[in-house]
Amino acid sequence: MEKYEVAIVGCGPAGLQAAIHTARRKLKTIVFGKPEASALYRAHMENYFGFAEKVSGEDLIKAGLAQILRFGAEHVPEDVVSLETTDEGFKVVSESGSEILAGALILALGVTRRKKKIKGEAELVGKGVSYCVDCDGFFFRGEPVAVVGEGSAAVHGALTLSRIASEVYLVAEKLGVTEALEHELLQSSVKWIRTQAEEVLGEEAVSGLRLSDGTVLQVKGVFFEEGAKGALELATALGVALDPENMRYIQVDRRQATNVPGVFAAGDVTGPPFQVAKAVGEGCIAAISAADFLSEKNRARKVED
Repeated sequence: MEKYEVAIVGCGPAGLQAAIHTARRKLKTIVFGKPEASALYRAHMENYFGFAEKVSGEDLIKAGLAQILRFGAEHVPEDVVSLETTDEGFKVVSESGSEILAGALILALGVTRRKKKIKGEAELVGKGVSYCVDCDGFFFRGEPVAVVGEGSAAVHGALTLSRIASEVYLVAEKLGVTEALEHELLQSSVKWIRTQAEEVLGEEAVSGLRLSDGTVLQVKGVFFEEGAKGALELATALGVALDPENMRYIQVDRRQATNVPGVFAAGDVTGPPFQVAKAVGEGCIAAISAADFLSEKNRARKVED
């Protein structure tokens, strides 16, 4: 398993700025994430320091990627599906199944904004509707369930549920995942339904999921998993604390450090305001803090030797 000094999850403005700083410090750095998944990628900017004219987010992200590569960082355009603490640091597993070890971890995941809820979804949250397979999957042991979503979080979630639930449906017109992850799905017991979800059925609890073609899946649970895995799924697996009010954002101190030594966070994942200027600043601080953490760790190791 290849070892890196710093692994960065997310390649939006926070993750890319962090990578610029760690790479310039000559730390072996790897960045995971799909550029087009960043909220900035589809937007434009005209309120950022130094730009006289409006600039597209896509151009800014592409320029940032070129910078980190020029400084020596590596980029893997895949989502991360698993994070784990080991004796040697942190194990990062991407959607293709590749694994690396890192001495420090910077989480710049952004936040997933659910675009549009379907009928019955909001009314049945906590009554069979969930947004986190890793959190709630166990409650559906031996029950039929459906996962709605086309990204790596949905596919990986469906595969996880296939080892827990009696029957698993993945509802997605198309998939936006690596060939390796799609192949794993097709080899599994998960039933991929190539259509859209239209309505969650039930009154006191979920009793089914109506599809756009009128078909009703007889399920007890419906998981909505959009895009890549977020803070709730990945960070909490490491024991990273989320804000107690929303349980959605990662808690950090002024150094962008979490409660877990060696794990830092930056950008939208630490909470509002959702501004590029904030994300870039936090990415810079997280990188400097990660570099300092590694230096202190190396000094301590030399003293012990």
